[in-house]
Amino acid sequence: MGRIGKKLDIDFVISTGDNFYKQGLKGVDDPFFKKSFTNIYTAKSLSKPWYTVLGNHDYLGDVEAQLSPALRRRDKRWICKRNYVVGAGFWDIVFVDTNPLVQKYFNNPKNETFDWRNVLPRDKYISYVVKNLDLALQKSKARWKVVVGHHTIRSNGYHGDTQEIVDQILPILKAHKVSMYMNGHDHCLQHFSNNDGSMQFLTSGGGSKAWKNIFHQEMRNDTIKHFYYDGQGFMSVKLSKKNAKIAFYDVFGKPLHFLSLGDKTTK
Repeated sequence: MGRIGKKLDIDFVISTGDNFYKQGLKGVDDPFFKKSFTNIYTAKSLSKPWYTVLGNHDYLGDVEAQLSPALRRRDKRWICKRNYVVGAGFWDIVFVDTNPLVQKYFNNPKNETFDWRNVLPRDKYISYVVKNLDLALQKSKARWKVVVGHHTIRSNGYHGDTQEIVDQILPILKAHKVSMYMNGHDHCLQHFSNNDGSMQFLTSGGGSKAWKNIFHQEMRNDTIKHFYYDGQGFMSVKLSKKNAKIAFYDVFGKPLHFLSLGDKTTK
């Protein structure tokens, strides 16, 4: 990852959630932050801002610790908020906290303890998330509109599609002609698109605990599957005013799949 980062001269890194697997952080002084982040991503090319979203496993720990400015004092790269926008004129990236939308975490069949501080009452928070996303995309005049959330919209991995995200988030993405939705959650690499190729669904969740060897076949008539890799890896995105170039790599940096938007090339 560091080698590819150097080759591409990246500007920043995005984490799609489950930042500290498997039960988040215990607090702002948790040594796991250094062990799992600072001491892992040591390449000079990765000494750039890290824009992160929260995953469901992060909610099993102290969520407020990940959101705290104290972590940025420990490592200046760290940027974590619940819902926010990063942009540069011709592109806007909207980061969304998808976790509270998922009903099963509140049914809690595994008897897990989630840190729902500042999320409850849930209905009010979900309304805020949905309205905030809609407003951010409505305001955006960018050529490339990208949304990042932890949970899947289209996936053939272990978890499959996340129905609550399909029902509540996807219609907003369609309405505002979002180019890409990026997610984690399933521990694999995937690329889907809608039938006309106007929206890409990109899973980059291969940071750990991959190779599940479980393929979840979803029956859809509005989606095309282009690529699936059941292993560890990462992806890169290069945006210009005219096109977007996306690549998937395995954990060693070997290219696995490419797509280019704007000139309609996928391979």
